[in-house]
Amino acid sequence: MEKQKICIIGDGLSGLTSAIAINNLDNVEVHLISKKSKKATDKRTTAISESNFKFLKNNISKLDTRLFWPSKNIELFYETNSNKINFLNFDQNKDNLMYVYENDKFKNILLREIKKKKIKFIEKDIKDLKQIKNYDLIILCLGGNSILYDKMIRGRSIRKDYKEVSLTGYVKHKLRTVKTSQFFLKEGPLAILPFSKNYFSFVWSINKDFYEKNSKKIDNLAKSKIKNILKIKQNIQITNTQSYPLKLNLKTKYFNKNLLILGEGLHTIHPIAGQGFNLVLRDIKKLQEILKYYSQLGISFKNSFALDDFYAQRKAENIVFGLGVDATHAFFKQNKYLDPFKEIILKNISKNNVVKKISKFISNQGLSI
Repeated sequence: MEKQKICIIGDGLSGLTSAIAINNLDNVEVHLISKKSKKATDKRTTAISESNFKFLKNNISKLDTRLFWPSKNIELFYETNSNKINFLNFDQNKDNLMYVYENDKFKNILLREIKKKKIKFIEKDIKDLKQIKNYDLIILCLGGNSILYDKMIRGRSIRKDYKEVSLTGYVKHKLRTVKTSQFFLKEGPLAILPFSKNYFSFVWSINKDFYEKNSKKIDNLAKSKIKNILKIKQNIQITNTQSYPLKLNLKTKYFNKNLLILGEGLHTIHPIAGQGFNLVLRDIKKLQEILKYYSQLGISFKNSFALDDFYAQRKAENIVFGLGVDATHAFFKQNKYLDPFKEIILKNISKNNVVKKISKFISNQGLSI
């Protein structure tokens, strides 16, 4: 059987990771199509689970693990009128709970791997899918929004505008230690993610109106808030602040014939649980397994049930995760009538080891057994 040709459109983290993972299969030829590749400039960080970190190690040769900052502890706090409730602590003795990396450095790792494995890169601005011909499988990794998705799939999506903005940035400090933590504050959830000895990143999800009213002083507000919750007396330096709107978008249809959507185009969720790219990696891992199975049987991807299988095995988890994160976001929003009951619930959760174990397992492995 001739090599099956697979085209991946998009050179973001999803597209590059997909190209590398699928290229590792026997009897396939992968082409990567994108506009002229820009320098990696995304000054944000991403947290991935232990199982997804192992998946990357298995697919990227000689992965520089020094760029992935491990964490064995995660603390969750809820702000009340009088104090902060530490309602959940995750601790791991052997393996790490998660790893945090800088997006731009990870993209450079992926680009080097693409070059090393001699994956063909085609510089082309795709505006119509008719420009792509003679492939057994075409995978679109074009981020959260693309007109190509609508042209390809006319299925319904689960959508929601949170009317919030995610403010991200890097913080330089001289503290002895900084723990990975999530603070559910009155203004919105704030995550602290250490990624080196003297740096951590933050993700602060705040009301859109609040952000627009305070846009000129938002860096100072973030700095003040971080110093307050971490009880920092010394000066800290905030750099690389960025902001982007927060929306929920869960596709209910994944493919059309031999065209498949992958990455944020399939699911864009709230960053409150840090599961966005973890879902993407689980999608890529499952797709790699399915394509390997069909390839070993000598069955063409173009005229098989490969994409039906992918859809059947990933849709439920992606939707349940997306809606679960949405429910978590709704639960932690400030409500003067419900807040007293939340305090009771959270204090009970802090004493429940079963909840800890289940939450830890799902964060690492997802819902797939």
